[in-house]
Amino acid sequence: MNPGTLNIPVVLAFAGHDPSGGAGLQADIEALASQGCHAATVVTALTVQDTQDVSGFTAVEATQVIAQARAVLEDMPVAVFKIGMLGSVENAEAIHSILMDYPEIPVVLDPVLASGHGTDLGGQELIEVLQALLLPVTTILTPNGPEARALAPEADTLDACALALLDHGVDYVLVTGGHEHTPQVINRLYSGQRLLETFTWERLPHSYHGSGCTLAASIAGLLAQGLEPFTAVHEAQDYTWNTLRHGYRPGLGQHLPHRFFWSGNDED
Repeated sequence: MNPGTLNIPVVLAFAGHDPSGGAGLQADIEALASQGCHAATVVTALTVQDTQDVSGFTAVEATQVIAQARAVLEDMPVAVFKIGMLGSVENAEAIHSILMDYPEIPVVLDPVLASGHGTDLGGQELIEVLQALLLPVTTILTPNGPEARALAPEADTLDACALALLDHGVDYVLVTGGHEHTPQVINRLYSGQRLLETFTWERLPHSYHGSGCTLAASIAGLLAQGLEPFTAVHEAQDYTWNTLRHGYRPGLGQHLPHRFFWSGNDED
C-alpha cells in the first residue's frame, strides 16, 4: 500500500509541554499513537516540572495558540479535539473561538486545574471560563474527583457534581476515582442526566504522573477511529489501566504510564 493512502485519523491536542515527558503533550502523542492516530499538537504552556511536581509555568500567548491551531486545521482533516492544560483564561477563550468554527468536531476535555501534588494551574477565573465557554461545547469531560468538585462546587456528592456538569451542556461526564479513598478505583460515566455505567478497576500500588492525560487522549483517539462514546470510554480505561500496570519510575517521583506496553515482550 502506498503510505500516502493510509487513513490515519488526526487528533488536535491542546496542552502544556512537560519536560519530564510524563504528562501533557508528550502523553497525548504517545496515547494517540497507541490508538493508531496522528497527533497534531498546540502548545498552550511551557512548564517547569519533573516527576515530583510542577514548580512553574508560562502560558503561551493566545494569538500563538490560535495561529498553531489554524495552521493545522487549514491543512489536515481533524477528527477530534483533545484539550488538557489551558495555561490562561485568554487561552481558554482562544480555544473556544476555534471550537465555535468547527462545531461538528467532537471535543474531549481533561480539565487540568492542578498538578498531581496540588499545585494550582488555573485559578477561580479559569474555572468560571471553563464553565461558561468550554463545558457547553464538550463531548466527553474527564474530571477526577477534585476537579469535579471544583467545577461544580454547589454539589454535595460526586454524583451531584456530574449531573451539574451535564447541566452546563457536556454530553458525557466520566468522573474518575483515582483520588478517592476507596479500596478500588471506581469510575462513573454519566449522560442524559443519569448514571450510565460504573467501572471498577484494581487500585495499583503507586501514584502516576500523566494518567489523566493518557485516559483523555486515548478516548479522543478511539473516537477518531469511529467508536461511539460509551465504547471509547470503556476501551480507553482498559488501555490506561494497563499503561499504569506496566508503569515505570525513571526519576525520583511518581511512576509514568508505559503507553507502549503492548510493544514489549512481556508474556502478559
